[in-house]
Amino acid sequence: MRHGRKTIKLQRRQDHRDALLANLVVSLIEHEQIKTTLAKAKAVRPFAEKLVTLGKRGDLHARRTALGYLTNNKSAVSKLFGTIAPAAAGRKGGYTRITKLGQRQTDSAPMAFIEWVDRVTDKDEPAAATTTTGNVAEEKPKKKAAPKKKAEAAEGEAEAKPKAKKKAARTEKSEE
Repeated sequence: MRHGRKTIKLQRRQDHRDALLANLVVSLIEHEQIKTTLAKAKAVRPFAEKLVTLGKRGDLHARRTALGYLTNNKSAVSKLFGTIAPAAAGRKGGYTRITKLGQRQTDSAPMAFIEWVDRVTDKDEPAAATTTTGNVAEEKPKKKAAPKKKAEAAEGEAEAKPKAKKKAARTEKSEE
């Protein structure tokens, strides 16, 4: 019997479907919200929720299992275990939300957003950083701006040196 063995096939072979779902979950973890077809969103939901459950467990075996599912994408696994799973710690399930958008104009495919219910926005992160460590959000742009200035100065010097050499060569020719 096939009780509980329903699979949304998406008109793809198993290896292609597994790669597609892994890539969609990686995009969902990185961007926290993706726009896709309704069928793909419904297929991704159980896969993503199982990974959040692994992230809530948080042990080494869970991390390695998630790495295996997510095609060795270490940055996605670290964000899953570091940001997304702790945000969903108080929830027992239902970590994702699917919002229907209507039909795509080109082929009338039903479209949808899939996103995390306990979504951590970019606005929340700097506020949390400033409450714990002071004015960290204000210091970061200054640190990022300094290397750019050094790089621009180095480029300016590199451009100035060939110009100076050409100018010196011209003056030597004119003196002869």
